[in-house]
Amino acid sequence: MSDALSDALKETVGRYGIWRAFMRSDDPAGQAELAEAAAELEGLGYGALWLGGNSSAAEAVPLIEATSTLTVATSIQSIWDHEPADSAASFAELEAAHPGRFLLGLGVSHAKQTDQYRRPYSALVAYLDAMNEAAVPASRRLLAALGPKTLELARDRAAGAIPYLTTPEHTAYAREILGEAPLLAPELKVVLESEPTRARTLARDYLAVYLALPNYTNNFLRHGFTEDDLTNGGSDRLIDALFAWGDETTIRSRIDAFHEAGADHVALQVVSGGPRDALPRQEWRRLASLLT
Repeated sequence: MSDALSDALKETVGRYGIWRAFMRSDDPAGQAELAEAAAELEGLGYGALWLGGNSSAAEAVPLIEATSTLTVATSIQSIWDHEPADSAASFAELEAAHPGRFLLGLGVSHAKQTDQYRRPYSALVAYLDAMNEAAVPASRRLLAALGPKTLELARDRAAGAIPYLTTPEHTAYAREILGEAPLLAPELKVVLESEPTRARTLARDYLAVYLALPNYTNNFLRHGFTEDDLTNGGSDRLIDALFAWGDETTIRSRIDAFHEAGADHVALQVVSGGPRDALPRQEWRRLASLLT
């Protein structure tokens, strides 16, 4: 991808976005609230909304229609659950209706979450080949990359990388592999709680599912953590590296650390301890106020 396209993408998504699963609803009232929330995020100054939970272009459509400038992206769309032809067709339809508003974030998910999981790197390469054949431009796709081979693929065959559940140290590592031009947009979980026991309890409760997924735990071990850090819900050292918590100054400092390590954009995920399908709109407002 050219430097000009890369610079334009970075300017479009800005320095901060919101990462959020459960941005879909079959209920008209729920759909209205999601649209209202997306419009508010745009008004608060967030540049992008990252859709987690094996999302798709179809989920992005109503959120894009409810806003005027917000970039909406999948983070991630699993290559195992979406045929390349279907992905390409959905991308083309959305791009035609709303040029430049959607980014296709792709990833290989996890062996424990899909029966098709075989040779994930080769499967991702083949998927990108199919995207090329279908004329889905590299400048509009991103990869959920953690390890060196996939980061190189994000550098060479996509607009950049969207690493999930990482640290500033991993961000510096990813930037070294990617080089200067590609977009690097790590996700960071934020607990708006300053009491240490409460904050770490909320974080451990949320982290539990990820500690059962080798793609993440292997990445932790590659970057300085030990098996002891992965036991009993995660050591304080691991929790404090993966979650921003504390007073507003501390949280802002933790977010800034990702930018200082080489991130262009940080996708912020609020962890509140409430129902996971409840929109944390008050917390999004608090976050926006400390980012100004």
